[in-house]
Amino acid sequence: QATFHYRTLRCGDEETPVDDSRARGKPMELIAGQKFKLPVVEHPDILPSSLPKSRLPSLPQHVVLYPLVSKSLRNIAAGKDPLEGQRHCCSIAQMHEHYSLGYPDLDELQKNPQPLIFDIEVLKVEPPGSYQQDPWAMTDEEKLQAVPQIHKEGNELYRQGKVPEAAAKYYDAIACLKNLQMKEQPGSPDWIELDQKITPLLLNYCQCKLQCEEYYEVLDHCSSILNKYEGKEPRAIPGGCGGHQETPPHSADPISIPTDNVKAYFKRGKAHAAVWNVAEAQADFAKVLALDPSLRPVVSKELRSLEARLREKDAEDKIRFKGIFSQ
Repeated sequence: QATFHYRTLRCGDEETPVDDSRARGKPMELIAGQKFKLPVVEHPDILPSSLPKSRLPSLPQHVVLYPLVSKSLRNIAAGKDPLEGQRHCCSIAQMHEHYSLGYPDLDELQKNPQPLIFDIEVLKVEPPGSYQQDPWAMTDEEKLQAVPQIHKEGNELYRQGKVPEAAAKYYDAIACLKNLQMKEQPGSPDWIELDQKITPLLLNYCQCKLQCEEYYEVLDHCSSILNKYEGKEPRAIPGGCGGHQETPPHSADPISIPTDNVKAYFKRGKAHAAVWNVAEAQADFAKVLALDPSLRPVVSKELRSLEARLREKDAEDKIRFKGIFSQ
């Protein structure tokens, strides 16, 4: 595995930059032999540590897929799903499928392929077996086998109070399963089985995001869980609504509503409360009680906290407005 920084430049006198991994603060990792979409980047000259810096010019026909690759790399650097916006088809089909990649410069490159220059600076080269593979570099079988271990590592990091690191682990596990799910027919038994594995990981991820005060991401993810079961009558299984799931209980019946609904409503209620969506928070907490009345003490505590914050905010507003009108 080679870890390196890269700059992509347009050919020409000005050598206009297209991408620069240093500007994003994240080097690229490439595993030799994994059939990367840009063979020019897997050139043997960049792998030996005796040649830490290389310049690789390329012809348009060798980098026709660069706009798609660049979009994925930009998504990764921004903390997004590298497959965001892609459906399960070949890369050429994706190029014709999307009229826009979301980046004007990449749209132009996709429309008019041109020669590019790759400046490569190798940081380190690791032999097989000495590094942990990233999810994108794994085979389907390796992804499926890696998820329980990644989940376990995330739980351990969470227990140690390393919440952002735990969130990253849950994200990697979700990415593995999402990648596999893309290859299944939505609603099929295999798709549902993968979805049931994704949900507890996503709830753990949301718990981390709650603690990191990234509330709108919690709202989005919890809503995505709950919307899957819209129009169905929920049922609850004892197990509470907070914390993490080590081995989540799921029904083999794909039509039944899992206990994860309670946790999703609870976490979404807390996120709504944090961003002052009072009515929405109260509605979610009411749903938690309807699903599992045994959680009344926990829900009552959250409602009391929300009411106390509201009183405090009202008092602050009165002082602020009094100062405005007295001027």
